[in-house]
Amino acid sequence: MILPKEYEKLSPEDAIVLQMEMRKSINITPLNKDFKLIGGADISFNKYEEQVYAGIIVLAYPSMKIGSQVTVKAFTKFPNISGLLALRETPALLKAWEQLKQKPDVLILDDQGIAHERGITTHFGLLTNIPTIGCAKSKLYGNYHQLENERFSASPLLKQEETRGFVLRTKVNCKPIYISPGHKISIAQSLEIIKNCSLKHRIPEPLDWLIY
Repeated sequence: MILPKEYEKLSPEDAIVLQMEMRKSINITPLNKDFKLIGGADISFNKYEEQVYAGIIVLAYPSMKIGSQVTVKAFTKFPNISGLLALRETPALLKAWEQLKQKPDVLILDDQGIAHERGITTHFGLLTNIPTIGCAKSKLYGNYHQLENERFSASPLLKQEETRGFVLRTKVNCKPIYISPGHKISIAQSLEIIKNCSLKHRIPEPLDWLIY
């Protein structure tokens, strides 16, 4: 097993092999337990620099009362390559995860979920063995039917005629968001959880609080 701290030693070809192997373990089945804590995670970096910033916030579910939050800076030499960003971002996010005093039961990431199985939502879920949900502000893959201009109007996100998630409008007269599970949670549950986390803003509270 290749450890995240060794990712920067991988060639792009070896990184793809690692991702394809990890994809075999993705588990999109319902989460069969109640949970009380939900997290939001985001990563940012300048493509010309080695610094990577990662943040995680933990909120009570479903009240959305803020609990703990961690922001870290890490460094990586793994190149900025489309489709391989999970290997560039994961070590920083793991560093933030390790510093959290209270871990969330479910983690939402600014990402595509199984609509892009090689993204960080599936990658991080597999590494930490926790339920993860991708919630993106723009679409990379898939097709969907036009949404009604009303709160919580939703349409399945289809990739090669297979449902990979949902497109959801959280506010009237606002662009939709794209929801897809990453690991250890179902498509339907992912949609319901994001609805419960969407209060006043376009994006759910666990991600909205992380804008920095």
